[in-house]
Amino acid sequence: MLLHTLNSPPASSVFTDCLRCVGATDAVLLLGDGVYAALPGSEACQALHDCGATVYLLKDCASAAGIDSDSHAFQALTMDEFVALTERFPRSLAWY
Repeated sequence: MLLHTLNSPPASSVFTDCLRCVGATDAVLLLGDGVYAALPGSEACQALHDCGATVYLLKDCASAAGIDSDSHAFQALTMDEFVALTERFPRSLAWY
C-alpha cells in the first residue's frame, strides 16, 4: 500500500512513469499540475480510471485549475482529508 502524489501534467513522462508503478492496493492523489489529468474525457483521465488504484483529487488545486471537483468521478479531498489519507498510507512516493 503506497500513496503516490502526482504533481506532473499528463503530457509529462513522469505521469506515465507513475502509472506504470501504481498497484491495485495503492492510491494516487492528483495535486498541482497533476490535476489536469482529471479532465473528463481525456486520455489521462481514462488511464487513471484503468490503473486499478484509488484516485483522489486535491480540491484546492482543482479549483485553481478551473476543474469542478464536486462533479468529478475522482473523490476530491480537502487539505485535512489529505492529511488523513497520509495516515492511512504510511508510505508515499512523490512524483514531480
